[in-house]
Amino acid sequence: MTEIKQGTWVVVTDSEKALFLRNLTDHQNPNFEVVAKEEQDNPPSREQGANRPGRMHDSGPNQKSAMDDTDWHQLAKERFAADLSERLYARAHRGDFDSLILVASPQVLGNLRAALHKEVADKVIAEVPKTLTNHPLDQIEKLVKHELDAA
Repeated sequence: MTEIKQGTWVVVTDSEKALFLRNLTDHQNPNFEVVAKEEQDNPPSREQGANRPGRMHDSGPNQKSAMDDTDWHQLAKERFAADLSERLYARAHRGDFDSLILVASPQVLGNLRAALHKEVADKVIAEVPKTLTNHPLDQIEKLVKHELDAA
């Protein structure tokens, strides 16, 4: 069982926002304080693309096929994990945390795990595969504790 010790950081994120929390107490009665919040403005792809999708010639006479447009919204989500990884790396270098718990959906956890620097990855003591970004702080405390107790 992983315990949330005093000073442990908990990062609750989805692909557009992140909440950086620090545990002030112990595992029995976790009390998180907000250290920082990050949010990315990520409008739908239709509002981000400037041009229509391209067309390419097919093998038949006078035939063309449409090409898929870039999914700018999805690209921004993937970039958010890389940006978050860089923020955590900078915080780890400053000595802001010794242990870290990541809370995100499985897909976001995968993107984040792939982007983490080794120095940060070594400080990760647990991962909670849930989306809790829109939950109140007291519910996040209870749900994270419950997930770690069940693991």
